[in-house]
Amino acid sequence: MYRWEITRAALAQRVFAIVRSKTYDEASATADTLLSAGITSLEISLTTPFALEAVTTLTRELGEDAVIGAGTVLDAVSARMAVDAGARFLVSPSLDAEVIRTAHRYGVPVFPGVSTPTEMVRALELGADALKLFPAAAHHPSWIREVRAALPQAPLLPTGGVTVEDAPEWIAAGAVAVGMGSALSEGDRDTVTKRAADLLARLADAAPDHPSPDIMAEPFED
Repeated sequence: MYRWEITRAALAQRVFAIVRSKTYDEASATADTLLSAGITSLEISLTTPFALEAVTTLTRELGEDAVIGAGTVLDAVSARMAVDAGARFLVSPSLDAEVIRTAHRYGVPVFPGVSTPTEMVRALELGADALKLFPAAAHHPSWIREVRAALPQAPLLPTGGVTVEDAPEWIAAGAVAVGMGSALSEGDRDTVTKRAADLLARLADAAPDHPSPDIMAEPFED
């Protein structure tokens, strides 16, 4: 798949789940619960022990049924290791040119962390495939609406402090998708399944009249 195809698949539900755990077994259990609940895009944070092994296992077992990425990718070495492990996309809390260059060299999209319009523009210049607004808790959804008035081409992914309650507000304000961790995955399987179903429905309804973001569109041929 091309980068734009992977990006579109990773953000199709307008939410990607972040798996960050203290142990490999806990991460595997959380990922299994989220996938069973219908979430099709997961980011495995590299702060999780044996995170790359989890990425490899999930990618191999799920194939095209889900999009598995690696998160908290801070440098080129980590980016290459994540790509080699099978990560379909990379996410970072910061903006590092070498992470983007490394991943793009192998056809893998990158969602770097940004927090200001200046960083957003710089990330776009570097070829970022989407922009992780981090931490989202430092802003209000209305902030995105104001920023996108000046930067409508910026595909923003609020992450860090997004809740089930305010996630639709971010989408309604113009975000392409949101990243969610424990706010989505906390609880037993039944709880997570009900929460995920409700969230997916609310996200789909949050912007019913919005045209598909540029990031979701097939590129023009030269």
